Amino acid sequence: MSMQDNDEKNQAASNLLEPEELAEAFLAFPPDGFEPFKIACGNKTAYGFVTEFDIFTTVDGWAKKAYIRCVRFFPRFILKLFRPKVLFIGTTVTEYSPLPYEASPKKFADELLAQFSKMQLPFLIVKDIPFESPLLSVNENSHSLNIIKHLEDSGFTRLSGQALSYVPINFSSIEDYLQRFSRSRRKDFKRKLRSRSELSVEDIKTGDAFFSDDTIDLLYSLYSNVYEQSYIHFDKLSRDFFATVFRDSNGGIVFVYKCKDKIIGFNLCFVYRNALVDKYVGFVYPDSMELNLYFVSWFNNLEYCIKRGFKTYIAGWTDPEVKAYLGADFTFTYHCFFAKSRFLRLILQKIKGLFESDKRHNTTNRIEH
Repeated sequence: MSMQDNDEKNQAASNLLEPEELAEAFLAFPPDGFEPFKIACGNKTAYGFVTEFDIFTTVDGWAKKAYIRCVRFFPRFILKLFRPKVLFIGTTVTEYSPLPYEASPKKFADELLAQFSKMQLPFLIVKDIPFESPLLSVNENSHSLNIIKHLEDSGFTRLSGQALSYVPINFSSIEDYLQRFSRSRRKDFKRKLRSRSELSVEDIKTGDAFFSDDTIDLLYSLYSNVYEQSYIHFDKLSRDFFATVFRDSNGGIVFVYKCKDKIIGFNLCFVYRNALVDKYVGFVYPDSMELNLYFVSWFNNLEYCIKRGFKTYIAGWTDPEVKAYLGADFTFTYHCFFAKSRFLRLILQKIKGLFESDKRHNTTNRIEH
């Protein structure tokens, strides 16, 4: 039995690429405006939450531009129509939606709809369902496909989700990795990596005494810096969430970057299923940009994987264009969307392409290594 098979057997839910303690910390310390809970599926449970959701979050192109231009003229009651409260199945801290192993796909779909019908909410979304993911087992992928099928049979609309980036560690050194790229790309990477001489990096296991209250305050402020400058704002995780994760011996590794003894960045990762899973970063601006810390951390993580014999570096959802430029591969997800109103279900079927931005852009086809 492989290491991945053992990890899968020991999981309470399928599709996990990180310790389930993260999902439990999400329940205990949710982002602002989130109401998390576990929802019953037979004798098992699934993670879920309720929050306001801007339906234009994943829209881009002409529709997004029109929305941004017009939104300031809308009265408040119209704006509320674009930010309804939604029941989500999944979490925002796991790469995929953790789904209970032992609940049959039909029972899962039936019980979700039965419980949703009792709620005064207009929409239900089962988020981040993997589709033929190379990062999961055959059993997990089969289970997810069956769930998608039964959700569609129950009236859900399937939407293409985001692109999860990853790098198979099938090279023996960074020099070997760089040979995959064009001469001009290699030159650009080496130029950006010159700043490594000005930086020091320390890898610290979660649960270490390093994570004092003052240190957590500092790291959380760096995380907040990144959140505030990001293009999409959905969930801002709480300081209590990070304090719990930093102080739990859960397989986490925090890479701490310093310049002249000043912490200018961190990268929280997890070792799970023979992979290094990149979860959260925090940066000091403009220092981190001047020192190309994003690029430096990418290559540091690849080196960490090589040295420890990991199979994969899982790099997350954000910045797909940059990660494609750095050599990542991508695997896609689906969201399954249900509206209580039959009229809205019909409308969604007609316009669902507006909400599938990663599918339209198809990052993996647009950028060659």
